[in-house]
Amino acid sequence: MFESLTRVPPDPILGVSAAFQKDSSDSKVDLGVGVYKDEAGKTPVPRAVRRAEQDLIAAQTTKAYLSPVGNPGFNAQVAALAFGADLAGRKADLSLAQAPGGSGALHLGAQFLNAARPGSIAYVSDPTWANHIPLLGAAGLKVEKYPYYDNATNGVAFDRMVSFLDALPADSVVVLHACCHNPTGQDLDVAQWQTIAEVLAKRRLLPFLDMAYQGLGEDLDRDAASIRLLAKTVPELLVAVSCSKNFGVYRERTGLLAVLSANAEQASIHVGQLGRIARTLWSMPPDHGAAVVDRVLATPELRQEWVAELTHMANRINSLRSLLAEKLTATTGQDFGWIKGQRGMFSRLPLRAEQVVALREQHHIYMAPDGRINIAGVSPANCAHVADSVAAVMRS
Repeated sequence: MFESLTRVPPDPILGVSAAFQKDSSDSKVDLGVGVYKDEAGKTPVPRAVRRAEQDLIAAQTTKAYLSPVGNPGFNAQVAALAFGADLAGRKADLSLAQAPGGSGALHLGAQFLNAARPGSIAYVSDPTWANHIPLLGAAGLKVEKYPYYDNATNGVAFDRMVSFLDALPADSVVVLHACCHNPTGQDLDVAQWQTIAEVLAKRRLLPFLDMAYQGLGEDLDRDAASIRLLAKTVPELLVAVSCSKNFGVYRERTGLLAVLSANAEQASIHVGQLGRIARTLWSMPPDHGAAVVDRVLATPELRQEWVAELTHMANRINSLRSLLAEKLTATTGQDFGWIKGQRGMFSRLPLRAEQVVALREQHHIYMAPDGRINIAGVSPANCAHVADSVAAVMRS
């Protein structure tokens, strides 16, 4: 029965991590997988999260199932973090469902969209996170791309993006990175988001926002400005939230899908649909990560400690951006100042595929095949090595 199955090619990102682990060089640098790293190169558990876990375990009396839509405290807390406390009077229009990570939230949202309108087309940015297309496509959506990044300027191809979206048929789904664009780090500014909001409203397009890095770009509020603007501009939207990076709960698989409906009556129908779909996917979501996040956000002392640590993480990433930009500019003779203006954990270096291979094989520097790098993998100790190596392969 299984003879027809063929070998699956290695995941382009996870394969980089596996190759890095096998490398015995003392000078190796991992700029591949998108996890935050501290000054020691470790991916830490935030102090507030550790304290919340200890409190939770001490107080926990049961491991009984959650409902298919998950922990109501977690759902409300994370929705408020993304949409703002009052949601401009539309709180009753929200349907919320906990999911196994941001990936689970994206897939649940895609299943929901396909149930509402089978065969819908979802448009993703070019480029986008590598897993967007399989996650959406596996749910039955057709996936196409809209212009986003201009390789010549290392900025947003905004005019082309607007022209493309302005020509889409009504009810098309537009997948947008709420902040900290993956893989480029190049975000829309406030005025550009306003223009996009107007186009979405005029063309009656449905935004599906992916929020995976809230607080790691500028701060919690400014990173969520796109969601809050669109919630005031369009009648319906979806938001997939991941808590992996900003709470450091990666393998706890903690995420949320929020559906903003046109009115409260529709929202009551939609939450039932989300529960029905979730029942067929994972039945009940995992509890631990969501319970920890809920406790952090609901406990003033823990929340304050978490915000302080998250602010340190964002500031550190942005300082590493400046350091890397300066080193690359000095070693290559080209202007890499655009890296400073990007936000979040990622940037994409203007390298050809063979140059990425040369960096790995000759200099022990690992990154995604398209030149995407995790800025958090850079450090004051390895930055000169990274810059010198990039300069060497660009000259070859």
